[in-house]
Amino acid sequence: MLRLPRCLRVAPRAPPAPWAQSRHFAVVRHDWKREEIGDIYHQPLLELVFQAASVHRQFFDPKEVQQSTLLSIKTGGCGENCGYCSQSQSFKTSVKPTHMMKVDEVLEAARKAKDAGSTRFCMGTAWRGVGQKNSFQHILTMVKEVSGMGMETCCTLGLLNAEQAKQLKDAGLTAYNHNLDTSPEHYPNIVSTRTYADRLETLANVREAGISVCCGGILGIAETQEDRIGLIHTLATLPEHPESVPINALVPIEGTPLGDRQIKMGTAVTWRDMVRSIATARIVMPQSMVRLSAGRMEFSQEAQAMMFMAGANSIFTGDKLLTTANPKFSEDAAMFEALGLRGKKPFTGPTAHLRPHWADRAVGSELPMGTVQGTTVSGPREVAF
Repeated sequence: MLRLPRCLRVAPRAPPAPWAQSRHFAVVRHDWKREEIGDIYHQPLLELVFQAASVHRQFFDPKEVQQSTLLSIKTGGCGENCGYCSQSQSFKTSVKPTHMMKVDEVLEAARKAKDAGSTRFCMGTAWRGVGQKNSFQHILTMVKEVSGMGMETCCTLGLLNAEQAKQLKDAGLTAYNHNLDTSPEHYPNIVSTRTYADRLETLANVREAGISVCCGGILGIAETQEDRIGLIHTLATLPEHPESVPINALVPIEGTPLGDRQIKMGTAVTWRDMVRSIATARIVMPQSMVRLSAGRMEFSQEAQAMMFMAGANSIFTGDKLLTTANPKFSEDAAMFEALGLRGKKPFTGPTAHLRPHWADRAVGSELPMGTVQGTTVSGPREVAF
């Protein structure tokens, strides 16, 4: 019997962990254990990215990336005390409170975003929640008019009750953003004016109304790696996974407690932190859009390419993201061309069933960042290696 020299012998590999045994054909689960997600998160980085990329290709076209634009329609003066936020009235920052934008101003901004290639338009307000505000009626008008352009619509308006969620659904809202920010354990260190349970209740109201859920978190808010794992575990064990999971890197703003802390310490979220979180989210929530969100200005095109490889398939475009800088439309167009990416048509994939009957179906037929081949994903597909 031929025996190989010792230097050429291959040691037997340990059997894969249970979650990894079918990693090339992902299964949607809601019973993840925190320890399982921790095992995924802490893998060697390139192995983690490979697994995430494999899962990504089973549910999505890896060359297709959703382009969204986020507009602050009511800035500053928020009564919440989120320690990272420049719009809180609890902190002295450079952001000055403004009145609600007029409907026509918002519609004009949406048209410009659409012309530049965005297919989802998001509107944000700096307040605790909708409450009894008269301006909510104006927001309903904005949602209906923007969705009539054929764009997907998203709002982030703070706490929302069941009736308000139903009204937004009737107006044609595609998605509602309400981030959990971090793990349940770390959350009280970030904000004290509302609870984790408050946020989960709003998510339940949104889901019950038939609106898709956009929910993720922020890296760089004095959290540990275990907090990042805890956030992903919370999202992955919801009764339904969020259709969109934004992963943000803190943009430190002078005057905010967490911004001042990061500036003083000279630390920042690294590209590796972002890749790990994006890849882990992709593996455990394979049908969700994973959005590379705030903080993108701090990462090179090469780093962003790694994030797309790890499963990110959505970005915010436009030179401003609420109150912080964001890459210009032209810069993203150049990156898309260099990386061979193209824009996602509105109301395809996870949002295909959410198009209002009055929406313009012609939108997205010719996008500046390349011709889009619309696809509707009904389930995972086999991947050859």
